[in-house]
Amino acid sequence: MSYDAIIERVFFDRYQAGYVEVEFVRDDLIGAAKVLGVSVPKNLGDIIYTFRYRRPLPKAILETAPSDREWTIRGSGLAAYKFRLVGVNRIVPTTMRMTIKIPDATPEIVAAHSMSDEQALLARIRYNRLIDVFLGVSAYSLQNHLRTTVQQIGQIEVDEIYVAVDSTGRQFILPVQAKGGSDQLSVIQSEQDFLWCQERLPDLICRPILTQFAENNLIAMFEVTMENEEIRVVQERHYRLVPASEVTSDDLIRYRNSA
Repeated sequence: MSYDAIIERVFFDRYQAGYVEVEFVRDDLIGAAKVLGVSVPKNLGDIIYTFRYRRPLPKAILETAPSDREWTIRGSGLAAYKFRLVGVNRIVPTTMRMTIKIPDATPEIVAAHSMSDEQALLARIRYNRLIDVFLGVSAYSLQNHLRTTVQQIGQIEVDEIYVAVDSTGRQFILPVQAKGGSDQLSVIQSEQDFLWCQERLPDLICRPILTQFAENNLIAMFEVTMENEEIRVVQERHYRLVPASEVTSDDLIRYRNSA
């Protein structure tokens, strides 16, 4: 596929053995396409998006990484990027995690007219107060689809931002990134969210949330943190929204005993 050939050409035109970062700019994608004799994609950003969230980088690039590291693509300024080696790139739901049933409070008219998997996921989280349930705080949606910039990275987008308070009065900023369908969660988004929180709301405690529709409309939620300059998962929960009548006595006993 042309995307693979273009990104591979950009990487190897700049990579040398031992590099942990490889910088490039958006125009380099155009140059690589012309050298290869393939059509220049109309949406150059889709090349970056594809290898961040949809599929792995080409095998030839992956094979240059040590066995315990992965290549990611990060923003590095206005229309600038860099390949960077990290310990973990994708965050995927754990298959053996217990499923927690939550009575579905999504208004039927909202469920009927959701326009995309991502929008449907964000709506269900909002109407069912799953942020509150997940973190044990009182959370309030502040803004959707924030597009802004972060120093040294460039433009970023946050799917939804919540503010929250807990029983001790601590206040939080909760950037939420959501993925539906075949798109995957990437640590890049949470790293950008941390940097944005530090720049814009340094007095609030930043607790980034990642969430994804898994199989059979299961909602997987992750809280992450930054440790040794890398993203780590603090906690993971799986929720399934069901009619209240489907939450059985056995379910309630199981939840009580697992607390």
